[in-house]
Amino acid sequence: MCYRYVLQREALEALATRLALPKAVDWSSRFNLAPGESVPVVRPAGADGRLFEMVKLRWGLLPAWTKEVATATAPANARAEGLASRPMFREAFRRRRCLVPASGFYEWRGQNRRRQPYLFRLRDGAPLCFAGLWESWRGLEGAPAVETCAIVTTPPNDLVRPIHDRMPAILAPEEIERWLDPRLTEPGELDPLLHLFAAEAMIAIPVTTRVNNTRFDNPACLEPVPTAGEEDDSAQLSLGI
Repeated sequence: MCYRYVLQREALEALATRLALPKAVDWSSRFNLAPGESVPVVRPAGADGRLFEMVKLRWGLLPAWTKEVATATAPANARAEGLASRPMFREAFRRRRCLVPASGFYEWRGQNRRRQPYLFRLRDGAPLCFAGLWESWRGLEGAPAVETCAIVTTPPNDLVRPIHDRMPAILAPEEIERWLDPRLTEPGELDPLLHLFAAEAMIAIPVTTRVNNTRFDNPACLEPVPTAGEEDDSAQLSLGI
């Protein structure tokens, strides 16, 4: 799944320029984002699919029919395979899709104290564009809406597979506008966008185990480290390192 990711200010500004947004949200680079935090997303700003806005939403989807926020399930991820059928996601899939910008994401190999984090990012350093869903929940009458989001996930490509059995659904640049187009509401029009992203366009980098703690959130998260237990250099080569 995807429970931690990186979003640097430069990636956010590049995406804002790419989509001709009036401006990016106020954002300082983050290196270890976790569910429950407020994160930037891009969503449609009109009915014709031509205009977009960047807003901050809480990461962890609350369906509109939630009764008690304190006890509600708020998934950070939504499996692509069940979006059209699961009550938790099906309306958002049809009508409330968003883009979650990132500079990279983390997954872990191993178990317990020996878990080794890996940073996955694009080989050319470009921003990652995760397919996302968003919802608006309103409690008591007159209370402000609580807007939340989830990251869509797919089975892993060949790069991620040795580390984890899921990965974020990454959109290619030419797919962004189609995913965000509010005029598209049928699963048959949207499912093809949730394909495996090309492994050869990505790299995997073993990073410090301090990333395991969400309190560790600074540029040192991105620094490569030697991996213990690798049998030979070919293991790292297979990960594109």
